[in-house]
Amino acid sequence: MIRFSPNSDSKRLLRNLWQYRFFEYLIFVFAIFYKLKFLHNQLHARYIDMNRIDDLIAIGSIILLSFWTLWLPHRARSIALCVLNVLLTALIFSDLVYYRYFGDFITVPVLMQIGQVGELGESIQSLIQISDLWFVADWALWLVLMITITLLHHNRSAKYSQYPSSFLSHDPQQSRMGKPLRRFATGMIVFTIGFSMTMGPIRSYTKTWASDLFKGNWWNLSLYNVTGLLGFHYYDVSRYVKEHYGKQPVLTAQENDEIQQWFDAASLSRNTRNETFGAYAGSNVIVIQVEAFMNFMIGQKINGEEITPNFNKLMKDSLYFSNFYHQTGQGRTSDADFSAQSSLHPLPTGSVFVRYPDHKFDVMPQILKSSGYKTEAFHAYEGSFWNRFNMYKAMGYDNFYTKKDFKIDEPLGWSLGDKSFFRQSLDFMTKTSEQQPFYSFMITLTSHHPYSLPAKVQSLDVGEFKGSIFGNYLESIHYVDEALGELIEDMKRDGLWDNTILVLYGDHDNSVTDKGDYEKFLGKSLTELDMAQIMNQVPLLVHVPKDELTGIEEQPSGQLDLAPSILHLLGISTEPFSMMGNNLFAGHEQEHLVVQRSGAFSNDKLYYIPSDDQLFQNGTCYDLGTREPVDVQKCRVAYDEANKRLNISDKVITYDLLATKSGNP
Repeated sequence: MIRFSPNSDSKRLLRNLWQYRFFEYLIFVFAIFYKLKFLHNQLHARYIDMNRIDDLIAIGSIILLSFWTLWLPHRARSIALCVLNVLLTALIFSDLVYYRYFGDFITVPVLMQIGQVGELGESIQSLIQISDLWFVADWALWLVLMITITLLHHNRSAKYSQYPSSFLSHDPQQSRMGKPLRRFATGMIVFTIGFSMTMGPIRSYTKTWASDLFKGNWWNLSLYNVTGLLGFHYYDVSRYVKEHYGKQPVLTAQENDEIQQWFDAASLSRNTRNETFGAYAGSNVIVIQVEAFMNFMIGQKINGEEITPNFNKLMKDSLYFSNFYHQTGQGRTSDADFSAQSSLHPLPTGSVFVRYPDHKFDVMPQILKSSGYKTEAFHAYEGSFWNRFNMYKAMGYDNFYTKKDFKIDEPLGWSLGDKSFFRQSLDFMTKTSEQQPFYSFMITLTSHHPYSLPAKVQSLDVGEFKGSIFGNYLESIHYVDEALGELIEDMKRDGLWDNTILVLYGDHDNSVTDKGDYEKFLGKSLTELDMAQIMNQVPLLVHVPKDELTGIEEQPSGQLDLAPSILHLLGISTEPFSMMGNNLFAGHEQEHLVVQRSGAFSNDKLYYIPSDDQLFQNGTCYDLGTREPVDVQKCRVAYDEANKRLNISDKVITYDLLATKSGNP
């Protein structure tokens, strides 16, 4: 019988393994691969299932990032692998936390806003889960291994004196094997293996179902589906360098003509001179962008109490758009701001505010300023957040009131509570009441993730949702609604109500994606279509002087429609401007297509949900009448138009096409 002695054979095995020159490198590759798999399992993304080929891409990408460590002597290689492990772990973990909130991955433009991360504070903390400790499990095992080897070193007998004393030492045999030429050759062989494992499958994908992915992608998940996480980041960095430091491509004359023809046709369809055109010329305009304000709870009650009683009351004297969609991307709040003011789509990666603040856009504050309006923006937060100081100056705002201009007499959440924010903002407006008409744009903050309000301001009984993030969200929205009620009373007191157009809309979803919460709240089971609409629909309410426009408008609409619609009410033609949105007051003659940044879209009859691989045939086309899936080809025409709009908008922004266009204010 062969006996295994843990006191001798196990020590010998451990020392022999450690002496093997590729041992720590193999452990490194395995550890990072495990973390990539862990991240993937946390995504819960549709149509993204890693198979063995995707595993090869993941392992190959790890090798391509680390093969160079094999060129180093043993001591330097050990240190380099430890540092690389820490950096890659930080990247993967950051991507996971970012995905939990934004449903996307970090990109270079997002990293340019890294100074804002510190401001996220509690919001980030709420996204970290106890299971995330698995990201550092290999560090703990490594520490145990180091302690074990150190103890073996101190206790080894003369019989094992030829073995390495620690992970920082190596014997003469290792030195001979680690000559520079041999290390270089080993590294190149490993690089070739990694390159083949990564690029072989990717090239196979791009020659078949992903053939056009790198030409006009608009969703990072589709890139991830092909390249894996590390490959995605490599592509993102190379794309950013090419865009900002490489030779810039130029649009052909034909491309310019096609873009201009599209805008000309869009202008003709929205410039309707009906009875509402100019009906409120000279009115003040107050636009309120409410943080994470969603549509599903409008008109709803919990425990017999209305969640938004003041909004519900205002609906009776206003136009309420029940099918209004946010169209934001990675820029979230700044995207909603940009799209509402410019009637262009946000970018697929990063924020326009951060990436292209020096580019030219046809924006509402600038247009109104040229028409004699005083233009001001109000946001009780740091003015540098989302690069607002620079962007708002370029957009034509006369004044931008930031946190430093407000008295923080109601500290809530991220900054000032919305009740005090509304009250003080209105004071700023009325102090210069002689400067009318004015355009005021306000951005609220209290209902920001993670929606944790102190007990003293909680006035809604959320019952079984108490203590959950969903319950906290309902409480924060109830507070915002109370603030809205006070704002309306103050506007009436100050004499602004009867000569002001008030527009209120939500900026984006609340990042609470658990379907169970919504089913419990609404008391019914929800389909994929139900959830898609819940997570993408936000309220839009338009109140005009003398309550002249009222009712519920079910026609699909989106944030790009705000600028042309407000300008229509004021009697300002949008014909000179390059805008993509619809005129919500032009009537129902034209079918409204609302395109989301993800590639999803809706019109009067259909709703299309794209697949994560962005293949049209893998998406789902729904009939809004039956709310059942239909043949995906029924969505083909609208799908092609949606892609065209996203691509045109991206070109207008990135190529700065409006800088040379005549007719800008």
